[in-house]
Amino acid sequence: MYDDEALLPWLDALRESVPKLSLFDAHTHTGANDPDGFRCSADELTGALGLAGARAVVFTMHEPDGYPAANDRVLAEAEASEGRLVAFCRLDPREDAVAEAERCLAAGARGLKLHPRAECFDFDHPRVEPIFALADERRLPIVIHAGRGIPALGRHVLELAERHPDARPILAHAGLCDLGWIWRHLDDHPNVFFDTAWWSPTDLLTLFGLVPPGRILWASDTPYGAPVQHAVLGLRCALEAGLSAEQLRCVSGEQVDRLVAGEEPIDAGTAPGILEAAVDLLLERVHISLVSAIGRIMAGGDGDEAIALTRLACEVGDDVPQAPVCRSVLALLDRYERRPPAGEQEGASGPATRFPGLHLLVVAAGVARTPSVALPPEPELVAAGERSP
Repeated sequence: MYDDEALLPWLDALRESVPKLSLFDAHTHTGANDPDGFRCSADELTGALGLAGARAVVFTMHEPDGYPAANDRVLAEAEASEGRLVAFCRLDPREDAVAEAERCLAAGARGLKLHPRAECFDFDHPRVEPIFALADERRLPIVIHAGRGIPALGRHVLELAERHPDARPILAHAGLCDLGWIWRHLDDHPNVFFDTAWWSPTDLLTLFGLVPPGRILWASDTPYGAPVQHAVLGLRCALEAGLSAEQLRCVSGEQVDRLVAGEEPIDAGTAPGILEAAVDLLLERVHISLVSAIGRIMAGGDGDEAIALTRLACEVGDDVPQAPVCRSVLALLDRYERRPPAGEQEGASGPATRFPGLHLLVVAAGVARTPSVALPPEPELVAAGERSP
């Protein structure tokens, strides 16, 4: 999917440094009716997961006409996947959500999905409480969209989690809307989890630094992200933040496997802390230029000028500690510039056409912010030497 095949050397390097790494993606979608224009078929999803050697939780994308038929489709896709996919049902609290959840659970669903922004509700809506009560009774995980534009989400989720201690809410996208403060309240709310489906290395490093590793689940948000891309980005950030190999195995799949089975979560220890984290300024120049390019592309422009600045920032010399990281970033930029035009990518959709090559830049930004993590062997003749006059 998208540029994942070009990123496999970076995933292979992670697997070599952390043996017995098993990937279980906590957040993927299928569907073809989302008003945002993104699409993903079951075949596309399972193909992308196969490339990463991963399993996944799957639920439907936004369905403006309601969720029963879409939930049935996802259940059938999971049944046909030979264990690759585990179905969650998506609910709209404004409809008869508890009845729909019970119907889907009886048919094999293993968890729930709520998207307050798409369905236009807050978590103090009176019909949300019964959904949490059901999750409490059945010990169910609930993936919750936790991006921008949702007032008081974190506060309401903590209150619901306290009243329903056997529900397992999972704040998606690194709990971005509330990450700045919610980490301080997790000791009192042991049933609240987070997934890593987000693109910013700084946000992910913050998540891994401040949230206990047993409360974090690796996720890709396919088709908005992709499995190999997010495995490289998220797991590099976990290692850079100080997680051990055992803790990384918990994050990458062991914990979500327990949650979908209704088992007690693993206690993987305390958060390492990041408040005194040092930043390599030479590599931060590379990272900032890449973030600028990513922002311009997401806003509908091109990132050419920022990418050119990134290449200049990578000119650190061949005999300095930053050189291997810069060579790896340059190799990713070479892949970005060699990619086929969006219209020529077979089966391309979603980010591949709207933001061509963006995933390569996101991973490059992650590499620049994770200099202590293993890299693939020296990329093909990419120099980081000083520029000639």
